[in-house]
Amino acid sequence: MTINTALPINFSPMHRLQWEEAQQKDVILYPEGMVELNQSSAEILKLCDGTRNLDQIVADLEEKFSTTDLKNDITGFLEVALNNGWIQQN
Repeated sequence: MTINTALPINFSPMHRLQWEEAQQKDVILYPEGMVELNQSSAEILKLCDGTRNLDQIVADLEEKFSTTDLKNDITGFLEVALNNGWIQQN
């Protein structure tokens, strides 16, 4: 599956994104286990709240980190997240 740039992106209600003190990092929790995230991945997923589409997420992150040209990296990660069921688009 690929990201539809026009649709908002939601974090899956079947998963939970949270800070895990023991690992000192953000993780995705789900019934079958846990996925440890690096800081970049966590920052992207925190913006998947159903109010932003891909371009809005990219713009927010580029502004937050004072950089440009993040779209390809963010798109690639979000496609992995979509295929793993961590995010969804309606």
